[in-house]
Amino acid sequence: MNLRSDESARLASGSIPPIDPEAKARPVVSIADATKVFGAGSQQVVALEGVTLDVERGDFVCLLGASGCGKSTLLNLIAGLDKPTTGRVDVRAERTGLMFQEAALFPWLTVRGNVEIALKLAGVPRTERRSRAAELLELVHLGDFAKRRPHELSGGMRQRVALARALAQDADVLLMDEPFGALDAMTRDRLHDELEALWTSTGKTIIFVTHNVREAVRLGDCVVLLASRPGRVAAVYDVTIPRPRRIDSAEVATLAAKITDQLREEGSRGRRDR
Repeated sequence: MNLRSDESARLASGSIPPIDPEAKARPVVSIADATKVFGAGSQQVVALEGVTLDVERGDFVCLLGASGCGKSTLLNLIAGLDKPTTGRVDVRAERTGLMFQEAALFPWLTVRGNVEIALKLAGVPRTERRSRAAELLELVHLGDFAKRRPHELSGGMRQRVALARALAQDADVLLMDEPFGALDAMTRDRLHDELEALWTSTGKTIIFVTHNVREAVRLGDCVVLLASRPGRVAAVYDVTIPRPRRIDSAEVATLAAKITDQLREEGSRGRRDR
């Protein structure tokens, strides 16, 4: 996961500020032999075992695996919501932003109010919140819906509000836990395009959890495949397919098929080992 040609192009175009070479040399997320155990005795469950992974600044990394493989647990460790039982998880970022499968908007607040509350928690002065919220809503193409309530929006629009709220945290690292999993295919495809455009323009580091193989290949620079029970890194795939990508393209389908074969092999191995 080294400096990519598309990142070099973004730097050359001036779309994002250059990253200090010394900061770039160190991974923004460094996970070393991390194990997470829940419970004790006969009730003990090993969710993750010996996970080692580095994520560099500006990377778009997709964590992929079957349900129950520890993807969300790993995301929680990176977010600082939990700690590993053994091993180490280091995040060299001032803030991490979170976005989940459910938009979880406050129903009594307007779209703008839901974004402004995140700005308030991020310490943005009151006088600046409205203009900054307006900028973020324009960024996700919801500028005309600032005064609407969440129940007046479609599922895809609510996820756009959630994305604007996550961006309002001004996080260096954006953690996304299956944010498009409940959406229909066409809405998901549009949000893929918008997320990729936001990533290109902001240069943020994104760690995106999914169980959809094609989604992972469509979005990621790198796909990290987690094996189940206990979760561990089974394989890492660098995605060199040029951007922009289509989820139904032959190149995406070919790599997705290769990863799916590995996923099935890991699933079969897990059943044999139990």
